[in-house]
Amino acid sequence: MKNRIIFTVLLSFVLLNGIISCSSMPEKAQPVTQFDINQYLGTWYEIARFDYHFEKDLDNAMAQYSINPGGSVNVVNSGYNFKKEKWVSVNGTAKFRGDKNTAALKVSFFGPFYAGYNVVALEDYKYALVAGKNLDYLWILSREKTIPENIKQRFIKKAQEIGYDTSKLKWVRQDKKSPFDK
Repeated sequence: MKNRIIFTVLLSFVLLNGIISCSSMPEKAQPVTQFDINQYLGTWYEIARFDYHFEKDLDNAMAQYSINPGGSVNVVNSGYNFKKEKWVSVNGTAKFRGDKNTAALKVSFFGPFYAGYNVVALEDYKYALVAGKNLDYLWILSREKTIPENIKQRFIKKAQEIGYDTSKLKWVRQDKKSPFDK
């Protein structure tokens, strides 16, 4: 009986966590449709982000995406910790939350815990605006270490329309050659 109660509590926690963390995105955010994961694969440089504890003190941040054998997406995030003066990286897995033609994914770097990864604007698979599970997570990515001003301004405007306070964006330096850059 005791094991059954523990199992029920654990199962409830896992299901509730899945519902809350996997399927959420900001209310006004809409993921890109007609999304082609194969065109999205490869290296993306972080141009700007909301700073949060996992990327604190990182510059030269980038993400690399490739397909895993089972169809999920391998994610390698890396950057230079300028306070510790060393390169760091972390591996994760991303999965589509539904239709594979919609850029609404969930990503995990820590076991069974997933967070939203929603591409809400995409320019020729060269520049991307990515919303997290809520208004605390936002990234501007580029295939290059810079982004054209007109696209930057379009992404900022789109983020503001979704409800983001874009004054909180941290503009990421991209001035070093990463040992993780393939």
